[in-house]
Amino acid sequence: MRFLLTLFISLLILSGCQQSAETPPEARPPVPWVKTVELKEAGPTSQRFSGTLRGRHEVPQAFQIAGRIQQRFIDPGQRVEKGDLLFKLDSRDLIATAEGAAADLRRAEAALAIATNELQRQRELVGRQFVSEQTLQRLELAEREARSQVETASARNQQAQNALGYAELKAANAGVITEVIVEPGQVVGVGQTLAVLAEDQSLEVEVFLPQGSNPPRQGYVPLPNGEQLAVNLREIAGAADARSRSWRARYSLEGPYPSSLTLGSVVSVRLMQKQTTASHRVPLGALDERGETPQVWLVSDGMVTPLAVEVIDLGEEYAQIRANINATTPIVALGTHLLTPGMAVRELAQ
Repeated sequence: MRFLLTLFISLLILSGCQQSAETPPEARPPVPWVKTVELKEAGPTSQRFSGTLRGRHEVPQAFQIAGRIQQRFIDPGQRVEKGDLLFKLDSRDLIATAEGAAADLRRAEAALAIATNELQRQRELVGRQFVSEQTLQRLELAEREARSQVETASARNQQAQNALGYAELKAANAGVITEVIVEPGQVVGVGQTLAVLAEDQSLEVEVFLPQGSNPPRQGYVPLPNGEQLAVNLREIAGAADARSRSWRARYSLEGPYPSSLTLGSVVSVRLMQKQTTASHRVPLGALDERGETPQVWLVSDGMVTPLAVEVIDLGEEYAQIRANINATTPIVALGTHLLTPGMAVRELAQ
């Protein structure tokens, strides 16, 4: 009898444990809410690059004659006006050469004056038949040779005066000195670059594009005040850079230019890519990067499904993606890191 009572109590205890292990229906977690948004088509694709502000004309400054630099009147970053003195050579030898050329010219002019007077006198004597025609012809040749000597000496004198003027290098146009290479006391040759003068009246942005990319024709430079300056492609290098394998492109900048844009400064450039396929604009929170590629979660019939996408551009709040999906399709906007394929959700449209 005691055995049967013990067995009955054990069965009651076991039955109570099984009932307590089952979860009541009301204790199961509810289907979560998710905030969704509809896909919207994005505008033209833009790529962001770093560019350097350059002058449209960056002219190396050089002497037309060789010599030793006596003075330097400029520093890097200095603005100069047309006609400002940049460098000056030691002109002692040039002055001596110019004085010698002037003396040679005076001597040739004196010789021409003597030959001219003698020819005139002999012509009078020929008229009186005191001298022969052969003597007159000889004097005419001598006078012609003396005149030629004057022309030669005059040209050499002009050349020496020009060389003396070349001892001072002046700015041909207004601009900013971006680089100074030489120092006083240095001997320089003809055409050797001494400095670089960039004309800041026409600014350009120099951008290095990756190899194989089609250079966009247009774009813009965003300014700190929210404005945008349009840029247009002016030239593209004929060959890739040997080291970086990138292509140098120059984009002309439409003025007027704000004071914040200075030569040599680095700016952000947005270049508009030609649309080949449709792209979409989604919130940053809609991107899920747990997989091998970025993905978004589609909501259909109360369930979520992941879809791999290509990220084209990232902004502060939105991303531009490319995927085989139609616009107006609802996707999850927040909490994508908590989702699993086939998970049941309830939409809370934004």
